[in-house]
Amino acid sequence: MRQRSSSWAVTRRRGIIALLVSTLACLFVWTPTAAAHGTIVSPATRAYQCWQTWGSQHTNPAMQEQDPMCWQAFQANPDTMWNWMSALRDGLGGNFEARTPNGQLCSNALSRNDSLNNPGPWKTTNVGSNFSMRLYDQASHGADYFRVYISKNGFDPTTQRLGWDDLDFIMQTGSYAPASEITFNVQTSGAYRGHHVVFTIWQASHLDQAYMWCSDVNFG
Repeated sequence: MRQRSSSWAVTRRRGIIALLVSTLACLFVWTPTAAAHGTIVSPATRAYQCWQTWGSQHTNPAMQEQDPMCWQAFQANPDTMWNWMSALRDGLGGNFEARTPNGQLCSNALSRNDSLNNPGPWKTTNVGSNFSMRLYDQASHGADYFRVYISKNGFDPTTQRLGWDDLDFIMQTGSYAPASEITFNVQTSGAYRGHHVVFTIWQASHLDQAYMWCSDVNFG
């Protein structure tokens, strides 16, 4: 009798283990993984620059004085910087101007990232009249194209939010195959000097996903 009970207990334990393994396997199969994306890392976008500079010391009180624009962004929503690779919107169908209000370009009209629209002394990257832009894409989506704009002479990024009428259209690239890094060159007329905003749209290839960013540059 004891032997029969012992055998039954072993069988029952094996059944429970098999059920747990099966359940975990189902969870593994059906639980989607979080999608990773990317951003322009050179010249750095506003969120990426803040993350790169202050991500490991985001509680450092020195940020408020040394980098006030990153400080206000971290105060508003730290997730803006932690998710610097996820500033995307789905299904715009290329209707970027119609569906992105003035003053919300730098956040890609995402309310959680509105701090990126605020004017002020954002840190700049020094560039020449011709410069390279580099996309880092964790998921290697590729690109249908990139569109590049530069804020017009007379626009002041330290006092004004960016609108469509504040931009000069510079170029649209061709398509790019999936890769973790994509680099392309931007040629300007050479008429820009000082602090300007480079506004970039990345139309990803895998889905109708549009990314929009502002990179602050200093034309020498």
